[in-house]
Amino acid sequence: MTSKLIDTAKLTLQSEIDGIKSVIQNLDCNFEHAIELIRSCSGKLILTGIGKSGHVAKKIAATFSSTGTPSLFLHPAEALHGDLGIVSSGDLVIAISYSGESPELMSILRYSKRKSIPLISITGNPNSTLSRHSNVNLNVKIDSEACPLGLAPTTSSTATLALGDALAMVTLEAKGISSKNFAEWHPSGSLGAKLLTKVKDIMHTGSSLPLVNEDTPISEVLSVMTKREVKGATGVINSKELLIGVITDGDIRRFFEESPKFENIQAKDIMSHNPLCIGEGEMAEVALRIMESKRVQMLFVTEDSKENRPKPIGVLGIQDLLKAKIK
Repeated sequence: MTSKLIDTAKLTLQSEIDGIKSVIQNLDCNFEHAIELIRSCSGKLILTGIGKSGHVAKKIAATFSSTGTPSLFLHPAEALHGDLGIVSSGDLVIAISYSGESPELMSILRYSKRKSIPLISITGNPNSTLSRHSNVNLNVKIDSEACPLGLAPTTSSTATLALGDALAMVTLEAKGISSKNFAEWHPSGSLGAKLLTKVKDIMHTGSSLPLVNEDTPISEVLSVMTKREVKGATGVINSKELLIGVITDGDIRRFFEESPKFENIQAKDIMSHNPLCIGEGEMAEVALRIMESKRVQMLFVTEDSKENRPKPIGVLGIQDLLKAKIK
């Protein structure tokens, strides 16, 4: 029984893969015309469809809105009872119906024609009423549904959804949408954190900075390393307050493995030279990449990370990135 169930699942998935392949093969100049209509739309995209096509239309509308093209879903039944008022001059309608003959969509088609509002249809029948009377028709014809009965919209709805994603992604690229724009539309959660948070937003400053002078005795170095907010390391500065080195727990262990003497040891005797730094204006995600690639737990922050021996103004630990949901 289990084997048969898995076989059915595989057949379903293969059918949907084949459906998407059919959509790829059917792509032609109509797709380019559709993109031009979307790009030139000065208003909003109105996605509409009934039944499963309606659910797909809702998702496509959400994808467009989240990638910089204002969109909304219009339910065909509600359109008949006043909601057609949301469709106005400058808008663009995308109507989805696999048969292209859904009676619920005909009022929207007639309204669009009357108001000279362009309409893109997505159908599986280029000769249908909806297809013939739209400005552009996109063909999502598939050989068969994945449903064993051949009835439930499965492969056709998946193919339509994939085509909607393609429209949205090409539009995003054509509009030159950046990751910064995307982050502004997704301010909550880990996505917004990764794309919007800068080093200066989460770094430790002032008295929280673990810093010692180059001639600081080892006993004081250890005290600083354990009492600051970012523990386990300290920066070493010279008389001009420029960062010349860093001391980590590992540096101390390695030093005393070779020379167990504790007396008269100063910071400059233990420190590692050329400490890693990052500019305060860098994105926090960049700091994470540096820490992971260099296998370090903290970075000192400077006003200009390009200086050979910069003055530290902050420090950033791996735990700060975790708390900020950067990782």
